[in-house]
Amino acid sequence: MSVADTIRAKLTDRFSPLQLEVIDESESHHGHSGWREGGETHFRVRIATRNFDGLSRVAQHRAVMDALDAELKDRVHALAIEVLPAT
Repeated sequence: MSVADTIRAKLTDRFSPLQLEVIDESESHHGHSGWREGGETHFRVRIATRNFDGLSRVAQHRAVMDALDAELKDRVHALAIEVLPAT
């Protein structure tokens, strides 16, 4: 399973998102710190979920980071998180 698929599965299981995009941005970071041959090192997540209702932006981001803890410790060098309105 690719890292993107793992991220998608974990976030879906944890948050039941109304909308979820997992974008591999590794190629735009070629040659930068943390980049590896084959990519799957730099990601952007766009997520909308009712599970974030009432949480601060920091708490929302911490929840995503907690769900992806293993990936962030191993394969993922950078993760951009965009929380979208759950409408």
